[in-house]
Amino acid sequence: MVTPDLKTLMTRLGITRILGIISNCICFSLMASVGVYNFSFWTWCLFTWSFSFCTTFLILILELFSLNQRLPISWNDFTAAFSIVATLMVFATSVIMSVFFAKFGYAKFIAATAISFFSFGLHCNEITYIWKQSDEISGFLSSIPGLLKIIEAFVACVIFICLDFSPYPFYPGLQWCVAVYSICFIFAMFFIITTIGRLQSWLPVPIDKVMLVCNVLAVVMYMTAVIIWPVYSFRNISSSDCPTVAFCPWKLIIVITFMTCFNFVAYVVDLVYSLRQHFFSQS
Repeated sequence: MVTPDLKTLMTRLGITRILGIISNCICFSLMASVGVYNFSFWTWCLFTWSFSFCTTFLILILELFSLNQRLPISWNDFTAAFSIVATLMVFATSVIMSVFFAKFGYAKFIAATAISFFSFGLHCNEITYIWKQSDEISGFLSSIPGLLKIIEAFVACVIFICLDFSPYPFYPGLQWCVAVYSICFIFAMFFIITTIGRLQSWLPVPIDKVMLVCNVLAVVMYMTAVIIWPVYSFRNISSSDCPTVAFCPWKLIIVITFMTCFNFVAYVVDLVYSLRQHFFSQS
């Protein structure tokens, strides 16, 4: 018979997670009560809070009944990766709320923004606690390449939610850039899931060689995107269009351009670490 371990709820980490569940639930309820808006930023905010709520609740239940010890995954890797992803997602959501929604002065938008920033602080506290207390996080996720994979996937998500306001459906060059973002996002998620699920032994070749090849491809593809995206996306749009619309396409294209350059640098750094690891292991 499975008996609950209530002590897990009374720890600093348990209390932080309970407060995180409550704050994310409040944010989701406040925004959902306003109505439904059919654009990516609204969907991103609701998804972030619901994802954080559901995953944190699942972690609490599994640890409460000690079921996490029976799962065939690296639990500490999973909780560490989730805490980083949730922190980045909630931070982005809080910024989006303050920039695009709270400025309208609605009480529910302002309250959701404030509580979302509070939730961000809770996730930061969770990261600090997990990385200080856990000594079983695998070498990959605790290393710079592992953290880079998480950041690369997150930056790609930010790019995706900004694409609604870009002219990519009209230019094959921009469609290539979107393909680059998507393929490299899949690369990053593959290595994160493989590490958490302890699936490295299932691969027919060593994972470091697979990562090296993927990083080379990602750097080459992002190099083309860094050049092609600004050339096509700024053709028929300018900052003069901003005062007439609530969401300025020109500013969002700048965000995508910056994030593309940022991810390109991240993949270059990732490739450098992969090359070092590959050649040092050979020697």
